[in-house]
Amino acid sequence: MFSTPGLGYDRAITIFSPDGRLFQVEYAIEAVRRGTTAIAVKNETGVVFAVERRNLPLQEHLGSEKLFKIDDHVGVAISGLTADARTLIDQARVHAQVNILSYDEEVSVLETTRDLCDQCQLYTQNAGVRPFGVSLLIGGVDDDKTVNLYLTDPSGAFWGYKACAIGSGSAQAREFLGKEYKETMDFEELKLLTIRTLKEVIEGDLDAERFEIAVINAEDRQWKLFSIEENKKLLKKLNE
Repeated sequence: MFSTPGLGYDRAITIFSPDGRLFQVEYAIEAVRRGTTAIAVKNETGVVFAVERRNLPLQEHLGSEKLFKIDDHVGVAISGLTADARTLIDQARVHAQVNILSYDEEVSVLETTRDLCDQCQLYTQNAGVRPFGVSLLIGGVDDDKTVNLYLTDPSGAFWGYKACAIGSGSAQAREFLGKEYKETMDFEELKLLTIRTLKEVIEGDLDAERFEIAVINAEDRQWKLFSIEENKKLLKKLNE
C-alpha cells in the first residue's frame, strides 16, 4: 500500500511520512547524536559547561569550537554541526544586543532559547531548506540571579534541565549525572562533576587538552572560558 518508510518521504522537509514522521528532522537529530559530547549542569550557584575536544595532528587551536558566549550572562555548549551552530549563535547575539538597545535590559535565558527555537522550527516547514543539525545547551544567570539551563532540539522544541548531556556519549553521561548530581553541590563541586562525567564517556585518559570548560557564576554573572592551565588545576583537584 505504502512505500518503505523513508523512501521518498525524506526528499523534502515538508513531506510527512504516513506514520507522521519528518525524516529530515530525524536525520538532523542523528547528526547531533554523532557529535562530540557536551555537558551542562546548574544549581543556585551558577552553571557549568564542559565539552569533549577532539584534537587532530597538526591542527592549530583557534579558540573554542563548541563553547560560545551569547552575552556576559548567557552561554552555550553545542553538539552537532558547528557551522550551523555559529549561524544560530550569531542570531542570538544580535537579539541580545537589540534587547538592550530597545528595552534597556538584558535578554533572559528563556527568551534567548525561545528565539533560537523559533528559528529552528521555521527550518522544518519551508521547502528549499534543511533543519539545523545541532543541539544547544543554553545556560545563564538572569538579572534576578535565577540560574536557568535549557536543551534545544533541531525540531525547535526545548526543555529545561538541572543537568544534561548531548552528543555521542550522552546516554552514558546522563545516566552518570542522574546518579551523581545533587542540588546541594557548591560551585567547585559542579565543575568537578562535569569533568568526572566526561571521564566516564571519553575513551582513553582525560588530559587538560581533551576537554574545554566554561562557567557563569551566579554572583558576578560573567561568562568565563577556562585556559589549559586552569583545566590542569581542575584535573589535579579531581585526582587528589
